[in-house]
Amino acid sequence: MSSLKGLVSVLLLILTTLFWGIPLIALTLLKLVTPGRRLRRLVLRGLNEVALNWVGSNLWWMRRWLRPRLDIHLPEGLSRERWWLVLSNHRSWTDIFLLFFALHRRIPMPHFFVKRQLIWIPIVGLAFWAMEFPMLRRLTREQRERHPHLARRDREATERMCERARERPIAIYNFVEGTRFTPAKHAAQASPYRHLLRPRAGGIAQVLGLLGDRLGGILDVTLHYDNPRPTFWGYLCGREGPVTLNARRLEVPGWMVTGDYHDDPDYKERFHSWLNALWLDKDASLSP
Repeated sequence: MSSLKGLVSVLLLILTTLFWGIPLIALTLLKLVTPGRRLRRLVLRGLNEVALNWVGSNLWWMRRWLRPRLDIHLPEGLSRERWWLVLSNHRSWTDIFLLFFALHRRIPMPHFFVKRQLIWIPIVGLAFWAMEFPMLRRLTREQRERHPHLARRDREATERMCERARERPIAIYNFVEGTRFTPAKHAAQASPYRHLLRPRAGGIAQVLGLLGDRLGGILDVTLHYDNPRPTFWGYLCGREGPVTLNARRLEVPGWMVTGDYHDDPDYKERFHSWLNALWLDKDASLSP
């Protein structure tokens, strides 16, 4: 029966995507022929509303059909009129919808750092492109050293997003580990954390350097699944156990908005120390 429930969930997800895909495609075509950034911003506002309605529609049927067991703790002072940087650990594709359950329409339209390969997903990839999500390559350290021009393109994509983000409040979501946690990845990295992979600093350091003066704060989100091996398919089948989502609001330290992560070694070292301390706290909170 659970597999049947999963198939129905997939069908509902597809139908919702197809329904909201129609205005998405229409507005994307309109954006392509709209002259001037000012007019394109109006179209982009419409695209954001379509995306928010897609999220809301999926949350509606998930609450009633899947009935996820969520324990959500949020800080005071969240607002749709301010900019936010949301940092989270990453266990499953389910994480995205759990963040939506917690933060949908409490803060502005979410923007994700997404892998370039995801642009090929029908409709969803088009949405990422039309709404100007930064498409990154997720290079390893060795790849960055061998192909510095590719790393530079990723930084330029982030710069474009941050520059445009100053025009209107947005929420930038970042799964800082860069990939979903698995025991195999944990072992391959020789991660110093029990429940987490090593965090990647470059993207969020760049966002904080370029946009830190606008941010209402950093939302540090910790996701804890009772199931040690959560999967999106298990979630769609209604088999996922209880999940706890804890979010705390951190102020942006003044030193973060005055340095250059890529050209200042002292700033880079200080930023890594701050992020590693944050990850140590998160790891400790995930221990029983």
